[in-house]
Order: sequence, then structure tokens, then C-alpha cells
Amino acid sequence: MENINIDKTDFNKLLTTVEILIGDVEQMIDQDEVVGRRIEDIKTGRVGGKTEEDYDGYLKKRGVSC
Repeated sequence: MENINIDKTDFNKLLTTVEILIGDVEQMIDQDEVVGRRIEDIKTGRVGGKTEEDYDGYLKKRGVSC
């Protein structure tokens, strides 16, 4: 197996990119928990929920046909 030499600056750039990608993956995986908390907030009345009709009305006011 051959050794590969990577400049410290290039390695730091690569490491930063990998950390960002890992954060993105964590956020995507964690969406079930986020949705669960949002549903609980709506059920308890802490946050008002929106219906599909609410969103359709909002889009219609802005000239988007549904």
C-alpha cells in the first residue's frame, strides 16, 4: 500500500467539508424527531397548525395556481 501525502491546508479544507456533510446527514436523520415535536406542539396548542386549505389560500393570494 502506498502512502499519500496531503498538504495540511488541503486536509483542513477536506475535514471542514466532511464535518458539514456529517451535519447535513444528522439533520436529515433527525427529521422524525423534529416532526414529532412539531405535532406535539400543535396538539397541545402551543403552536397553531396549518391545513392544506390554508396553504392553498396563501398560494392563491400570491398568484400561484394549485
